[in-house]
Amino acid sequence: MKTLRPTLLALSLLAAYPAAQAQATNQQILDELRALRERVGQLEAQLESVKAKTPAKPQWGMTPEQAAEFNRIALKTEAMEDNFSDQGYKGLTISGMIDPTFIWTRGGNGSFAFLNGYGGSGSDFSYADDMYAYDNSYFGMAVLDIQKETEDGTQWRLTLAPGKNASSAFKVDSIVHEATVSLPLQDNQTRLILGQIPDWSGYEYTLPHEQPFVTHNLLFDFTLPSFYTGAALYWIRGNWETKVLLGNMNATRYDRDNRAPVLAYRVDYWLGEFGGWGLAGVHGSSFDARIDTLEADFYWERGNWAYQGQAGIGRLRDGAADGDAEWAGLSGLASYAITPRLKALVRADVIKNDKNGGGIFGSVPNFECELPERDDDGNLTGGTIVDGVCPDARNGFGPKMVLAADSGEWEPDPSGKGANRYALSVGLNYRYGLNTTFKVEYRLDGADGYVFQYTDGSWHKRNHLFGTSVVVSF
Repeated sequence: MKTLRPTLLALSLLAAYPAAQAQATNQQILDELRALRERVGQLEAQLESVKAKTPAKPQWGMTPEQAAEFNRIALKTEAMEDNFSDQGYKGLTISGMIDPTFIWTRGGNGSFAFLNGYGGSGSDFSYADDMYAYDNSYFGMAVLDIQKETEDGTQWRLTLAPGKNASSAFKVDSIVHEATVSLPLQDNQTRLILGQIPDWSGYEYTLPHEQPFVTHNLLFDFTLPSFYTGAALYWIRGNWETKVLLGNMNATRYDRDNRAPVLAYRVDYWLGEFGGWGLAGVHGSSFDARIDTLEADFYWERGNWAYQGQAGIGRLRDGAADGDAEWAGLSGLASYAITPRLKALVRADVIKNDKNGGGIFGSVPNFECELPERDDDGNLTGGTIVDGVCPDARNGFGPKMVLAADSGEWEPDPSGKGANRYALSVGLNYRYGLNTTFKVEYRLDGADGYVFQYTDGSWHKRNHLFGTSVVVSF
């Protein structure tokens, strides 16, 4: 038994040693955790201290004062937008232009032209210089264009132009160039257009700020309608744009003095971004006379060059000096951009109009011409007639005039042939600013007979024109 005691004591000591060692290790871990916790607490305290000392960052890069001002402006803007919409200004656009013009002609001298009309003194046409003519066309105008589109896609348009507009040659006191409403049908690409609609034929636009020259080409002035009153169906499908109208031509209503119901149409096709072509026609009546017109036009732009052209034919019953009027014409325009602002222009026109003594849709012969009286054999009687037929001496359409050897006076050509007309224009177009354009034009008008009468009473085959204008738009 004595022998075992030391051994048991040793075993007991060995068993107690690991327990004591484990207890010491756990105590160290607890001490380290407490120290770590204290350190974390110190770091959190330091972080909170730094946050407290650092000012708040301004929102969206602004100071608190700027952010408050921004919110105030945003609220004010929203209120203004609501007020703008409530008062009917949403979708409203207003634009306009004026083009004071100076015109000189060899046959009629020269003057400034601005806000004159087509009606002479009042509406009696007593001043010939106020008639519609190639040297008194759509220039020297003031235009105000008001357009509005409602949320359902309906488009309203009222274009006002005192003195000269699409309807003032037929309704002298009118100031309305266009008054239309466009209603979407299936979508915005299919519409019904109602009201007074300016004609859409040819390559030239009516208003001065939309075309390069001061004057218009012969086909525009004398072979095309001015306006329609009626309803048109308009649609776009791909590169095709089509308009078909039923209504009155150059008349505000159908009445006993001007029965003018017509079918008018236009089809356009775009050849990409550089060009396109169009076809337009009118079939119906004008002042109870049958009229048919057909024209085709094109445009092409590439680089510094631009080209436009038009070909047209037509006939008007009893519109010539001695029967029905018939015509065929060509017009072409080319422009070259010398600089981004300066363009050089040239335009050439020709109209064949010799049948039945001449006469055309936009110009009628003078049926109250004073002439020496002749008998059936052509001999002078010594008297005077006041209802002879002479050409439109200003525009150069109608019977040719000849100097009769026996009377020594100018009389209509016995052959009964009308004059064929041509015109050549050259000019410059300078864009002075975003809204200002200067135009200069020289124009030669001619015919194959004596149809232009100068102020001294003499007859000529040619007339010269110089025109310049300043077009300012907004």
